[in-house]
Amino acid sequence: MAALAQGPGDADATPMPADAVEVGRVMGAWGIKGGIRVKPFAADPQALFGTKRWFLRPPDGPRPLGAKAPPFPGLLRIVSAKEHGDGVVATAQELTDRDAAEALRGAAVFVSRASFPTPDEGEFYWVDLIGLQVHNRAGLVLGEVIGLIETGPHCVLRIQPPVAANEEVLIPFVEAYVDKVELPERRITVDWDFEATA
Repeated sequence: MAALAQGPGDADATPMPADAVEVGRVMGAWGIKGGIRVKPFAADPQALFGTKRWFLRPPDGPRPLGAKAPPFPGLLRIVSAKEHGDGVVATAQELTDRDAAEALRGAAVFVSRASFPTPDEGEFYWVDLIGLQVHNRAGLVLGEVIGLIETGPHCVLRIQPPVAANEEVLIPFVEAYVDKVELPERRITVDWDFEATA
């Protein structure tokens, strides 16, 4: 991912790292001392806890004008972060009051992929699976992983077939169907019958 430039007038022009991954979104202020509430994109928000440097991209749409609109920080240096309900609450050096925290509502939160905790054996981060080529046991290319769906008990791979006219294929990401994931080879082998049609 290319570094995202900050807009003019941003207080912190720290460049976003080249391996930045979007991991959540600011939902609003938490408390009166500048805390924020973040909705993580993963059921397990460990990526947010693996670093004290959260990079921000402003929300879409115009920002409020006036004296109460503080400069948008491109980087938050996290003082504390913990799980709270179905999200994460955090405090940062750059946020000293509720107005500053509330001004970040809707902002996208990014962290460096290098800061992610090492997953356990047989576990993978979604971001590492997207873009991998999926083959079945017969060697047929089924397509490329374009996303995942969280269903509760397990995830489902969204596969875009090589023939654009074909519909997306959904394959449960469970041992019964997934033989192996080879990240260095950017390949997933599955037990799945599918023939691309023109």
